[in-house]
Amino acid sequence: MTLLTFNVIKVLGTSSVASIIAVLWSPILIDFLYKHKLWKKTGGKKAISGEEAVVFNSLHKEREVSVPRMGGLIIWGTVLLVALFYYTGFLLMPNSIFANLNFLTRSQTWLPLLVLVGASLFGLLDDILVVSNLGKYVGGGLSFSKRLLVIALMGLLAGLWFYYKLDWDVISIPLMGQFSIGIFYIPLFVIVMVACWSGGIIDGLDGLSGGTFASIFGAFTIIAFSQGKVDLATFCAVITGTLFAFLWFNIPPARFYMSETGSLGLVAVLATVAFLTDSVLVLPVIAGLLVLEVASVIIQLVSKKIRKKKIFLSTPIHHHFEAIGWPAYKVVMRAWIIGIVLAIIGVVLKLIG
Repeated sequence: MTLLTFNVIKVLGTSSVASIIAVLWSPILIDFLYKHKLWKKTGGKKAISGEEAVVFNSLHKEREVSVPRMGGLIIWGTVLLVALFYYTGFLLMPNSIFANLNFLTRSQTWLPLLVLVGASLFGLLDDILVVSNLGKYVGGGLSFSKRLLVIALMGLLAGLWFYYKLDWDVISIPLMGQFSIGIFYIPLFVIVMVACWSGGIIDGLDGLSGGTFASIFGAFTIIAFSQGKVDLATFCAVITGTLFAFLWFNIPPARFYMSETGSLGLVAVLATVAFLTDSVLVLPVIAGLLVLEVASVIIQLVSKKIRKKKIFLSTPIHHHFEAIGWPAYKVVMRAWIIGIVLAIIGVVLKLIG
């Protein structure tokens, strides 16, 4: 068996193992979530500008108080379990197959795993406050400013680690080459982390976020593998595998929502992986759906501020398509198609560059 063949087996095989494990323990989590009624206790929400989100509430108010949150536990919990299982096997039996299958390494995956778990735990705290109807935020949970502060702080710490510990200050521009940006690498990391976090608003329809993030992390699996970073590629593939398992239970009608404990971890680790693969400038293409979602909210706010009227019936934009009469499944499946195409284009741009 050649090294290339083994590495392909490692990436795809470990992803499959993670997907199977996630599917097997999902019913246990679902039973727990429904038994303890871990969903929002008050339906409806307000727009980011403060007024009631009338259109959104007319479409989703009842579902919010009947479908549990915290489905993201399936994703990061399985990733952590699989990573520690292989790593423990490697430590106990260093001369066994675990030595080659282990993908938890200091140079490639320790940092993204810590970011994933840390951000997900913070998201879990927010979810607990939401289902308990606690906190000053409407409907429970942490305020926008507190979540923004924590995500920015995580970006700052990761940026400092990359710059001072890993001695990284170079970014690649497709078709142009690499450029050193010095200490500006740190604020760039913060900006990218916050930008990715804002894209978490895509978690709004059954199956939408799971399919979107699956195509994004699938793309980074290919990019990392092409760079010879097999452990990082395996890590991204494991996330992709768990997302497929999550989708099994999240497609309409969803048995649970990803919520903050899923989306916060995914967007935080997405920014980290983009820097680890030097793919920051193709990230807006690969994650183009997230960019579109955030842009629709910004455009709506600016229009309401300046023109005193809305452009979209509801934002993020997937709710606009719902409001004009598209069935939710049509919105989701067309978004999947767009996301996959954008991911492919982003990979091609990165490989050409």
